[in-house]
Amino acid sequence: MIVGILKEIKAEENRVSMTPAGVEVMIQNGHTLLVEKHAGAGSGFEDAVYQKAGAEIVETPAEIFRRSEMVMHVKEPLPPEYDLIQEDQIVFTYLHLAAAEELTQTLIRTKAVNIAYETIQKADGSLPLLTPMSEVAGRMAVQQGAKYLEMAQGGHGILLGGVPGVDPGHVVVIGGGVVGVNAAKMACGLGAKVYVLDMNLDRLRYLSDVMPANCFLLYSSPAVIRDLIRRADVVVGAVLIPGAKAPRLITRDMLKTMKKGSVLVDVAIDQGGCFETSKATTHKDPIYAVEGVVHYCVANMPGAVPKTSTLALTNATLPYAVEIANKGWKKAMKENKEIELGANVVQGKVTYKAVADAFGLDFVPIGQLL
Repeated sequence: MIVGILKEIKAEENRVSMTPAGVEVMIQNGHTLLVEKHAGAGSGFEDAVYQKAGAEIVETPAEIFRRSEMVMHVKEPLPPEYDLIQEDQIVFTYLHLAAAEELTQTLIRTKAVNIAYETIQKADGSLPLLTPMSEVAGRMAVQQGAKYLEMAQGGHGILLGGVPGVDPGHVVVIGGGVVGVNAAKMACGLGAKVYVLDMNLDRLRYLSDVMPANCFLLYSSPAVIRDLIRRADVVVGAVLIPGAKAPRLITRDMLKTMKKGSVLVDVAIDQGGCFETSKATTHKDPIYAVEGVVHYCVANMPGAVPKTSTLALTNATLPYAVEIANKGWKKAMKENKEIELGANVVQGKVTYKAVADAFGLDFVPIGQLL
């Protein structure tokens, strides 16, 4: 199979979808790899390293799309790429379609085979291609929260860990999944008083055994959220419903009860955000304030640390990319349920129910196309 590795064009996105080591593995499996010029530069991988691994360096994204049977990205296709996507071409990347109606309609029109990293799912419910970026984003969420608590950055001047004789800051993490746990670990390590909220009692029991003493596990409810955010210095939104739009858990009215200069970090912004007042921001312009509360809603947080993120992402995506390329998408989906769950929009049909439900579109089970 001819596989194209595209240079990211989203603002301040420096990741790349495959490392030179990944390219080498793909070539060992008999595939041809086309890498767009300077695609890996932001992650520390120069074109010469890709060439040494066996890839062909291609000048333009148009040529990548024209020649490739499968194209790989990190982030979703953007408008300059819409007309380049070809019918029956495999597009393998993060898509987050439930929060992107225009992109969904575009992918329907292209009749391409769109496989989303974020909905590939194991039998135990885990999301193997979302997990590494969730680990990065969760850890970054607390770093950013701590930074924007500084008065010079718009916060109210609290050091999360406190000092002897002074109370530490309060961190509320809504969601006890991968993002939430990594955020809580970082906040606990800084010495903050940390509350993790989740609705899965088994998950809370597990976390109570493994988290440190300054982490408090609570069953999530609107009443608990309302109570805790009044005291919070940082709130991390870490709620995920696989492939679906994030629920809105903090309303604008609730913001009015929060301390001025406290910080909301919405890691769920890719899926529409879990705060009513959330809107996507960029690394260049990352924050804004509503009701005196600082909002950090960067939609590609791991893009700020691409040398870590690209390695972690390729570790996770490479086995699936190899399987899809080796078998073709139909056989790969028939033989691997995890890949089948990645099918979001295939040959003009919406094949992921949460995406269809988000926009009132017809849902066609992927099995009908296999």
